[in-house]
Amino acid sequence: MEKKLRQGYTTGSCATAAAGGALTFLLSGKSQASVKLKTPNGKVVTIPLMNFAREDGQASCAAKKDSGDDPDVTHGALIVATVRLRNDKLGDIIVSGGQGVGKVTKPGLARPVGEVAINPVPLEMIRKEVKRVMEDFSYEGSVDVEISVPEGEALAKKTFNSKLGILGGISILGTTGIVEPMSEKALVDTIKVELDVLAAAGEKDPVITPGNYGERFLAENTRISAEKIVKCSNFIGETLDYAATKGFRSVLLVGHVGKLIKVA
Repeated sequence: MEKKLRQGYTTGSCATAAAGGALTFLLSGKSQASVKLKTPNGKVVTIPLMNFAREDGQASCAAKKDSGDDPDVTHGALIVATVRLRNDKLGDIIVSGGQGVGKVTKPGLARPVGEVAINPVPLEMIRKEVKRVMEDFSYEGSVDVEISVPEGEALAKKTFNSKLGILGGISILGTTGIVEPMSEKALVDTIKVELDVLAAAGEKDPVITPGNYGERFLAENTRISAEKIVKCSNFIGETLDYAATKGFRSVLLVGHVGKLIKVA
């Protein structure tokens, strides 16, 4: 019988749990061993919390990223939330990125240029959880939330972030809150983001290749910039379909003939 792969939870879910845990600690003085969180897809997960600290009107705690059986480079990384109160009666919740959270430097991504790479769904999750805690403790002021990842800058070097224009750290991601092991959808979504960035940069003729062989051939035999090359694995059809929706003038497909025939 084939083993069922274990699901994990996203950096967005970790940041949300840590933000709620840190604010609860700040308002009550009590730390929680874990937080139960309802993810955007309706699944309830229990996320352990650790490293509680409190000083100078602020509190922080961390959640350890658990990717389940997915080979994610962020598995085991600490996602830290630090919260501060502003007794201004505005009820604002301001979420920012600290150490190890990347900044967006190219258009075409889910966040504008200059903003921290905390995607819209995790951003909304964090605000919703913080608002829940504020209401639980009848706190009517504003809250500043800073998300940081101590290992983020080093981990980002193992991702596509720099190619996508996200510099200085990892992204806080997740549309469902759950990590699906070896998710086909996640791979296709990454390809789409790369094409989005190229389109936003004004690129008219991107190059796609299934993998390392094609990428190496392009580097050794052409002057095509690596910036315009997108690796699509076996998802050639999905990549071409999405490229068509972006209105590119042309797409060059480069790969080993055996690979192309196999996929065809």
